[in-house]
Amino acid sequence: MTVTRGEYAGVLSILQYNVHYYVASLCGMLGIGVLLWFGHLPRPAEAILIGAGTLTAVWSIMSLVASYYVYDYVGVTRWNWIPRMLLFPPRQWLNIHAGLDQSTQILTQLFPNTDHRVLDIYDSQEMTEPSIARARRAHPSPQSAVVGKLDALPLPDQARDTLFLLFAAHEIRQPARRAEFFQEAVRVLANSGQLVLVEHLRDWRNFVAFGPGVLHFYSRDEWLRIAQGAGLLLKHEECVTPLVRCFVMRKADS
Repeated sequence: MTVTRGEYAGVLSILQYNVHYYVASLCGMLGIGVLLWFGHLPRPAEAILIGAGTLTAVWSIMSLVASYYVYDYVGVTRWNWIPRMLLFPPRQWLNIHAGLDQSTQILTQLFPNTDHRVLDIYDSQEMTEPSIARARRAHPSPQSAVVGKLDALPLPDQARDTLFLLFAAHEIRQPARRAEFFQEAVRVLANSGQLVLVEHLRDWRNFVAFGPGVLHFYSRDEWLRIAQGAGLLLKHEECVTPLVRCFVMRKADS
């Protein structure tokens, strides 16, 4: 069955998952408006409030525009660009998600007649963002997944030739836990295998698009540091859009 998406499915999902942020932004702007209307504030205070309200409005709108561009207009999460990024066609692959699986069904269509497994690393104690819990409730995974711990993935050594980490790894907020997870990922990856990491980056482009929300992402240097520490080497890197980067890695000793 082919996966179909509405024209605005991506941006509407972002709005739904992060409704708390947009409600807070709207309340903040209304509060600033009330203060400016009734407050009789000094001019410097008025200027600060006007600036804060303007930035809040601009970043709220920009984040939705950027989400539409990435997920709907370009269609990053249609994943039809994934095959050209790979070093080889996967035969035994693992898709790892952090509570929201919007890729396995498409990957099975892109790579039919392959041996695949799905692993859910969501941990409510560590991944406390309300957007994740809201997304899980709104979109239960259509694919059955095995639940795994970050430091103990339930697979034997070198079990998979390809690991997909698609907008998932940034949900691991503690640096030490990210390092443990990547070490486990390398353990289950075949010596000649490939690990595919797709993420927004903490850079100036995503700052322009998402404002303070950019802090939810990590820099390119951080991802490469974590990968190198786990024994991975970068083999291919490409901007899928100016806001999304794909890394393809292999074991350093392969």
